[in-house]
Amino acid sequence: MKVATQSEVAADFAEYLKAAKAGPIVVTSKGKPVAVLLRTEDEDDLERLLIGHSRKLQVILESARKRFREGGGIPHEKFWAQVEAENAGRIPRRSRGLKNGRQATRARR
Repeated sequence: MKVATQSEVAADFAEYLKAAKAGPIVVTSKGKPVAVLLRTEDEDDLERLLIGHSRKLQVILESARKRFREGGGIPHEKFWAQVEAENAGRIPRRSRGLKNGRQATRARR
């Protein structure tokens, strides 16, 4: 893990972005960490990072953990049975004939 001051990162941001490919870079200001540069491979990485830091999601998860610890959970099989039951009532989406982002064309006779 590399550590750099805010001034160093600001002066050569492109180089620090390249360096982040090797691992996280801790950015400091007045000797204290203020940010971290992390490499993301794709949008899924970014989504996981953002979700992991969502305060709203953390509150929901902690509430669920508390209910579970207090005996409020349900068995794995029952959970999936409920999911399947809810999905059984849904109408599947029909294909709209789109191919590669364009309207499919029909051969004319």
